[in-house]
Amino acid sequence: NEHKLAELARALPGWRLELLEADGYPPENGQTYYENARAKARFGRRTGDPELWMLGEDSGLEVDGLGGRPGIESARWAVEPVPALLGALREVGRGGRGARYVCELVCLSPGSVEYRGTGTLSGRIAPEPRGSEGFGYDPIFVPEGEQRTIAELGDGWKSQSSHRARAARDLLVTLARQKRSGPAPPTK
Repeated sequence: NEHKLAELARALPGWRLELLEADGYPPENGQTYYENARAKARFGRRTGDPELWMLGEDSGLEVDGLGGRPGIESARWAVEPVPALLGALREVGRGGRGARYVCELVCLSPGSVEYRGTGTLSGRIAPEPRGSEGFGYDPIFVPEGEQRTIAELGDGWKSQSSHRARAARDLLVTLARQKRSGPAPPTK
């Protein structure tokens, strides 16, 4: 996903990130974001350059009033996800609009040592789309402590504060710990 690549590139300065060129990709049939992210990283390990680090990502939006849905199915839940989500929430009270974005990153070293980063961004679903930046559910997601949607806050805000940025920071902390005692992570 070009949008996720751009966001991760901003969140992982000094890394050279490229989308994996492949004829097909692994199905997202895991039960968790972690399982899907790991499957993507392992797929990259099998099909990509064995000397490169591989990064797999999976993320989704969990809405309280929908019992945590769309969750790991966020990307394929509906053809037009924003109108579908707003339609599903029409009958839900204000308390059911609580939501969270979740992101899981799995990074595999050339020797297939696994490193993880997890990030969550809590907030609520707005009653209508607002803003022009971001992608996916960003026009209707209002982060905790904010009055504007992510699409209104913009890509600069998102690159520092999103669930993906938080997962990237968590991954960098994990890699920094490992750097003191193992192979060099894929930084500058």
